[in-house]
Amino acid sequence: MRVGIVGCTGAVGEELVKVLGERQDRLGGVTQLKLLASAKSAGKVMDAGVFGPLTVEEFSIDKVKKLDVVFLAVSGSFSLKYAHEIAKSGPVVIDNSSAFRNDPEIPLVIPEINGHTAKNAKLIANPNCTTAIAAMALWPLHQKFGIRSLIMSTYQAASGAGAEGMAELEAQTRAHVKGSAPEVSVFQYPLAFNVIPHVDSFQPNGYTREEMKVVWETRKIFGVPDMDVSCTAVRIPTLRAHAEALTIQTWAPCSVEKAKALIDEAVGVQLVDDPSSNKYPMPINATAKFDVEAGRVRQSIVFGDFGLDLFVCGDQLLRGAALNAVLIAEFLHEDKFEKPSGYKPTVLQRFMGASLSGPALWFTVGAVAATAAAATSFLTADSKPTSSSA
Repeated sequence: MRVGIVGCTGAVGEELVKVLGERQDRLGGVTQLKLLASAKSAGKVMDAGVFGPLTVEEFSIDKVKKLDVVFLAVSGSFSLKYAHEIAKSGPVVIDNSSAFRNDPEIPLVIPEINGHTAKNAKLIANPNCTTAIAAMALWPLHQKFGIRSLIMSTYQAASGAGAEGMAELEAQTRAHVKGSAPEVSVFQYPLAFNVIPHVDSFQPNGYTREEMKVVWETRKIFGVPDMDVSCTAVRIPTLRAHAEALTIQTWAPCSVEKAKALIDEAVGVQLVDDPSSNKYPMPINATAKFDVEAGRVRQSIVFGDFGLDLFVCGDQLLRGAALNAVLIAEFLHEDKFEKPSGYKPTVLQRFMGASLSGPALWFTVGAVAATAAAATSFLTADSKPTSSSA
C-alpha cells in the first residue's frame, strides 16, 4: 500500500508514522510512505522508524494523487480546502480534523463500532479524541442495554493542544519550580498546577465547542440522533492521555457484573477495575497504549438499575487520533463491512421512559389499572338511583 501523511511534523503526524510502522502488515505492507508538510518543514529529515530516515516534502496534489491512502493531520481549514481535491485525484482520504465530522455525507468512523459506514467512501472523518475514547468503553454497554442518556466530565491532557501544548506545560512547570512567572500562549491561563474548564471556543448555549463535539459525534457514531448527551471538558496539567468520568442512563436494566464482563470482552478496551488492590484507569498507565482503560464501574445512585458510572482513560494521540485513523485504513483493506447490532428501545420504552421499564413498568401499569377500576366503581355507584323516602 502506498501511503501519505500530510502534517507529518505535528504530534498526531509523528504518531501516525509510528503506528504505521508497527501495524503495516495489517495493510498488506506499506510499499511507499510519503511525508508531507508546509514549505516551512520541507527538506527536514525525519526518523520514520522502520521506514528509515525520510525527507519531508512540501505538499501538493501532484505528490499524493498516485497514493492509495492519505492521512490528513492538519487544520480544519486545510482539510476544507484540499481534502475533496485529494480524494478526487485518487487516494482515500482519512481526515483527523473536525472539518467534516458533522457533514451528513461524510462517514465519521470508529471501525469497531460503525466501520460499515465507510464502505465505498473516498473521504472519511476521524472522530474527536474525547469522543473516541468514551465511545470505545460505551459501545458494548450500548449494544446490550441501550444508552438513553450520557453525562461526561473530561480531564484532558496538554497534548490535546498538540506538541505546543505539551511544550508549554513543561516550560510552565520548570518556571514554577524556579519561582519565575510562567509564559502563557497556548492555553488561556497557566496550566501547570491548575485546571482550566475551557477547551475550544465557547458557543452561544454556554458549552464549549469541544463539549458539543462529544454531543454531535456520539450521536452520529452510535446512530442515535436523539441520544441525550451532556459534557463538561476540563484541561488538566498532565502531558498525555485523557481521562473521563461517564454516567449513563440505560433503556434496559443493567448490572455492574454484566457491564464489567461486556467491557472485558470488548476489542480495544481493557477492564482495569479492582479497587481493593488500587487498580483503576489512570493517564500515566494509559499513555502509549492502544487500548482504552475502563474501570470504577458502579451502579448509578441516581438511575439505579437503569444506570452506571464508570471512569475511562485513553491515549488521545493514539485511540483518539493516529491509531483510529490507521484502523480505518486496515478496515478498508480487509473489506469487511458488516453492520453491528445495537440496542433498539421498544416503542413503549420510548413513550413511557426508561424508568418505567421492566418491573417498574408493570408496577405502574398495575397502579393505573387499580386506579381506573376504583374510578369506575365510584362512577357506577354514583349513577345508581336512590330510593325515595316514605
